[in-house]
Amino acid sequence: MKIRPQRLQQGDTIGIIAPAGPPNQERLNRSLAFLESLGLQWRFGNSVKNVNGYLAGTDDERLNDLHDMFADPAIKGIFCARGGYGSARFADKIDYQLMQENPKIFWGFSDITFLHTAMGLYSNLVTFHGPMLATNVAKESFHELSAKMFQQLFEPMELHYTEAIAPLEIVSGGVAQGELVGGNLSLLASGIGTKFEVDTKGKLVLLEDVGVEPYGVDRLLNQLRMAGKLEDAAGFVVGDFADAMPKDQDESLTLDEVIDHYLRDLGKPVVKGFKIGHCEPHFAIPLGVEAKLDGDNRTLIILPGVE
Repeated sequence: MKIRPQRLQQGDTIGIIAPAGPPNQERLNRSLAFLESLGLQWRFGNSVKNVNGYLAGTDDERLNDLHDMFADPAIKGIFCARGGYGSARFADKIDYQLMQENPKIFWGFSDITFLHTAMGLYSNLVTFHGPMLATNVAKESFHELSAKMFQQLFEPMELHYTEAIAPLEIVSGGVAQGELVGGNLSLLASGIGTKFEVDTKGKLVLLEDVGVEPYGVDRLLNQLRMAGKLEDAAGFVVGDFADAMPKDQDESLTLDEVIDHYLRDLGKPVVKGFKIGHCEPHFAIPLGVEAKLDGDNRTLIILPGVE
């Protein structure tokens, strides 16, 4: 069993960090009104305003922010300002014991997938795959349901995903139960062959991505296949694959054809169309908790992520 962090209370302070790319400061500041509406206070990490090309400061600066927020008892949760690229660059330097001894809510997605996987493996910590402040919360398109999903941090709640949210498609039927892992497909594939390789054995695996054409999704899924990650899994929760249209549709397989090719004949439940990923609404979920995927009735039930 993974360690579930303590729930948030009104008045708690959360730490805001940028483990990957530099956030747009205007949008980040705009997102703070949402935190106020949740009754939360905040503190910025030291490198949140730093710009080092496509990184929010040096690797050491971003790493220090992560460590500082976990070590500070006044900080009750940690929200990522944006994704982009760069989380994996310092993953091998993280003090995972510090995190395990100071379990806290850790929230983000996309490039942050690498940290979710690493923390699950080496801190034994439940983390949260959810929309980020500067890139999602600050936008006018931020959906009411996306906002509502933050309530799972204040009260332990079982999450039920049904077609009331959006249509779902059965790729392969059946029912499977297991720990929910995964996230961004590109980041999962980039961990293969490292000590941060995702463990899919007996797990329900979430897959989502953005801006990857069908042939790119094909390449990433094939890498997971050859690493045994697809065969090991108990089932697949296929989230949103935004901006995946091929440049030349006449010379491309469709995204659906690619996903079906790799996942349909595994003899495991596979359901696609979940509004999880680079989409609105974005149904935020805890990773590292038990979940049940019913591929016949198109439902996903996820146990609470907080104590």
